[in-house]
Amino acid sequence: MTETQPILARRSLTTPRSAAVAGILFAALYTTSLVLIRLAIPVELTADNGAWLETNAKTVVLALNLVPYAGIAFLWFIGVLRDRLGNLEDRFFATVMLGSGLLFLALTFAGAAMAGGLLSSYAAVSSTILESGLFSYSREVIFHVINVYAIRMAGVFMFSLGTIWFRTGVMHRGWAFVTYALALLLLVSIGYSLWVTLIFPGWVLAVSVYYLIRNRRD
Repeated sequence: MTETQPILARRSLTTPRSAAVAGILFAALYTTSLVLIRLAIPVELTADNGAWLETNAKTVVLALNLVPYAGIAFLWFIGVLRDRLGNLEDRFFATVMLGSGLLFLALTFAGAAMAGGLLSSYAAVSSTILESGLFSYSREVIFHVINVYAIRMAGVFMFSLGTIWFRTGVMHRGWAFVTYALALLLLVSIGYSLWVTLIFPGWVLAVSVYYLIRNRRD
């Protein structure tokens, strides 16, 4: 055995493990953030009179503080997935996968930043924020950015990665078909259902656990 062979062997074992750890961290942090926000803020605009800004603001701040760490874990997850594919990576679908993954993160960060700005503005001039209509407008923009555009990009990410798996055979074709079905739900979903937004972190968690199990078997 040459000197490079043990290095390549260690790399082939640690790559799935790194993907598993990063994916599990992302799923845990992102899901926690979504659930906290869902519990703190009414879904319907007509039912939201801004009362949660007084009672649940700290809960929302905690959820927003988890978002950057979830984004870091997701970036690591993408990097490890691409490293796992290696020379088998399809340039077209890999570009779509990387672009949609980065857009998902950018939109999620933008929505979180706007939410943080709304909370800070309310703390400074609470009456003006509510009476001017800025609260209602900002709330709807934030929900659209995170629950419509970011989630659609997550669906594109899943669809492109499923296609790469299908074409390369890196993952069992069953994973590709399941990924297609879940991605389609994200792409055609309408509304602000918490269960729909949880599809993406749930899928990342399932893939990560599978990588972790397979790494132990290998």
